[in-house]
Amino acid sequence: MTPHDVTPRNVTSRKPHRSSPRRPYREPYARPLRRAVVRAVGCAVGCATATSLLLGGTAAATTPAKPHQRPVWAACPAPSVDQGGGKAPGAGWTCATLDVPLDYAAPGGRTVPLALIRHRATGPGKRLGSLVYNFGGPGGSGVDALPAFGPTFAKLNTRYDLVSFDPRGVGNSAPVHCLTDRETDALNAVDSTPDTPAEAKAWMDATRNFATRCEQKSGPLLPHLRTTDVARDLDRIRAAVGDEKLNYYGFSYGTELGATYAHLFPQQVGRMVLDGVMNPDKDYEDGALYQLKGFQLALDHYARACVAATYLCPLHRSTPKAVEQVLIDLVAGLEKHPATAPGGRKLNDSLALTAIEGALYSPASGWSGISRAVAGYLRSHDPSALLAVADQMTGRDAKGHYANSNNVFSATSCADFGVPVQQAEIQRQLPAYRKASPLFGAQFAWALNQCTYWPVEGATKRMEVTADGAPPILVIGNTGDPATPYGGAERMAHRLGRGVGVLVSWKGGEGHCSYGKGSACIDGTANAYLLDGKVPAYGTSCS
Repeated sequence: MTPHDVTPRNVTSRKPHRSSPRRPYREPYARPLRRAVVRAVGCAVGCATATSLLLGGTAAATTPAKPHQRPVWAACPAPSVDQGGGKAPGAGWTCATLDVPLDYAAPGGRTVPLALIRHRATGPGKRLGSLVYNFGGPGGSGVDALPAFGPTFAKLNTRYDLVSFDPRGVGNSAPVHCLTDRETDALNAVDSTPDTPAEAKAWMDATRNFATRCEQKSGPLLPHLRTTDVARDLDRIRAAVGDEKLNYYGFSYGTELGATYAHLFPQQVGRMVLDGVMNPDKDYEDGALYQLKGFQLALDHYARACVAATYLCPLHRSTPKAVEQVLIDLVAGLEKHPATAPGGRKLNDSLALTAIEGALYSPASGWSGISRAVAGYLRSHDPSALLAVADQMTGRDAKGHYANSNNVFSATSCADFGVPVQQAEIQRQLPAYRKASPLFGAQFAWALNQCTYWPVEGATKRMEVTADGAPPILVIGNTGDPATPYGGAERMAHRLGRGVGVLVSWKGGEGHCSYGKGSACIDGTANAYLLDGKVPAYGTSCS
């Protein structure tokens, strides 16, 4: 499996914003999905204030970690249900656990275990240390994801140990638990685009219940799931694998994590690539509309390509508008009359939208896949194929078990930048969202309530990413990215600072993130930087 033929698995990317509690964002590389608001943290309240809030009021947390613990590596077991399930990764992969402080303001107190995975450098060539990956979310299991993408990173693996991890709260790293599988099915059945007072109440009540259950089951962990906590964990991982500098590749939400690390530990940055970049200038509410426009742009590209027959598209419509209307009509019909699959599961409009959104992450497989699934449903009214695509986004396996990625998506999003958005405000903003996207707009707007009842307040407004003193960091954006629109790469490169952020653009690229998606220029530029230290010119453009 390679990134360009994957639809969202259990990896989640973050922010686009955060979508409703029902789905995190799991992406091919990290799936931002819907963050109802793109999450980003910037210096709006003053750099010193923002940093103090994110650090829990202690500057000592930025002291580089020392190797307090060396991981004991052993053969990897099969992924757990929380990680997404499946088979053990096989020969060459080893796993370990690293204990880190739950609260970095009290480093001598309770610890949480971080699940790690590694593939040693294969040679030839001088080993350069470890290259640590985060595939997005927040909520994506790196232990589950890295082996799936291993072949894509084979060239980098010749000189780096490939390393990834389950961030705190994710997978096997003190997982956040909220709902049972049956309760999650029930949540996914709630109409996420309510049209009546009763439906609106049901949606708001469902969000409140989700937050309450998370607090009941995982309350002590929830205040310690901010991105700054994970960035400090990254520094513990760096020290534990024996590296003086952190070499890092972050996709989607992983770009926010990497930029946060660079802000907190600029002197510890080695070679860092940020790909599928979160916009650091967008706050919780601004980000939702920003991301929505990215999904609509990707939908327009998908529809145009369908008419031009640049991929297998059995929808057979003569204009892009007609292709999009097929999807709009499909969703409207399912809102009134959910479809029942063999076995009794139902497909409603909310899950259908989830499937369509997921397909836009990966044009190589997703575009033709969703077209076939929609065409098949229109012929037979069997929703099984559409449910299967939606399940990839929600983290549901064939047995009805859910990974815990959606739980972490809400937990980290809300603890970082979340604000309570009440029903009246959502309804006030609905016309603008519907105008931006007739298909996706209402669902993105109603997802703004994700943090309304969350028990942990957002720490700040935008992400702080200035990284004075750090070496050059590659910032890669593609102009067709649905979940992290291209403007985020431009702003991140600027905000990292002069001489630090190095913008690389894939003009005409499609899908979420860029590496391994078919551009020899993008892959070659990233490889030359990571393997040989060749920093491209700012503004390098690939096509």
